[in-house]
Amino acid sequence: MRDFIEPGVIARLAGLALDARTPMVGSVSGRHRSPTRGSSLEFSEYRKYVPGDDLRRLDWRAWGRSDKYFIKEYEADTNLRLCLIVDVSGSMNFGPGGLKEPGKTKLDYARKLAGTLAYLAAAQGDAVGLYFAGQEFNREIPPKRSGAHLKHVLDELGNMKAEGETGLPGILHQAAERIRQRALVVIISDLFMDTEELKSCFQHLRYRKHDVAVFHLLEQNEIDFQFDRPMRFQDLEGVPPMLIDPTTIAKQYREAVQHYLEEIKLMMRDSAVDYRRVGIEQHYAEVLANFLLARKK
Repeated sequence: MRDFIEPGVIARLAGLALDARTPMVGSVSGRHRSPTRGSSLEFSEYRKYVPGDDLRRLDWRAWGRSDKYFIKEYEADTNLRLCLIVDVSGSMNFGPGGLKEPGKTKLDYARKLAGTLAYLAAAQGDAVGLYFAGQEFNREIPPKRSGAHLKHVLDELGNMKAEGETGLPGILHQAAERIRQRALVVIISDLFMDTEELKSCFQHLRYRKHDVAVFHLLEQNEIDFQFDRPMRFQDLEGVPPMLIDPTTIAKQYREAVQHYLEEIKLMMRDSAVDYRRVGIEQHYAEVLANFLLARKK
């Protein structure tokens, strides 16, 4: 166990499966739908018999009713690949009240979300991969299924640091090509970038038939902008600090943020992304429980 993996949270979420919304292409039998046909308890459809088909799959009741031969087809069940993409740009060091207090930043919150999802996925036999998105791929661990691999993923999550500018749009395009088989791609970021760039990224991921989910991490002050005296604002991704009187820009700032959030919401909906806006003041167990429940078949 790591300090960002809480046994109480694991126990609470253990009864909730991590399900894919779309058929997955896996390497072993699992709990997720596959685009291919195979053996399963889940009936899919009838099709006409053709010479060479397995006679054990003939539906004799259908033959008795229609005097025609039909084959019963079932959905195959497979495992999924969970690919976690964590934003490690400098803005992920932001915490409550703008402080970089250890254990309470966006990066710490992302670590808890990613670590718990990785643990739950591995426990149900799914493969787990991890990608750190800074200006480029800072770390890339392709998905595998094993206890040793999960340990490696959790070790890397424990050691990750946030610094530098973001390169998330380009990295998501790369991920769409590098993750060659269908996967559940979970992106954890504050998404502070141009929404049009993001839209093309998510459409690329969906074109590659990935099931995409996004946890959009925000701190309440980033939305409310409750500052009432001149302050020095520091850009965590390299731009020089600025001394500003917040009262002169508060109204325009809040309008701009609401416009941005509305654009993000519409873009995610149009791209068929499972979008979750998360305030880092919320307990992450509640966020994950809602995420898992919404994905139940």
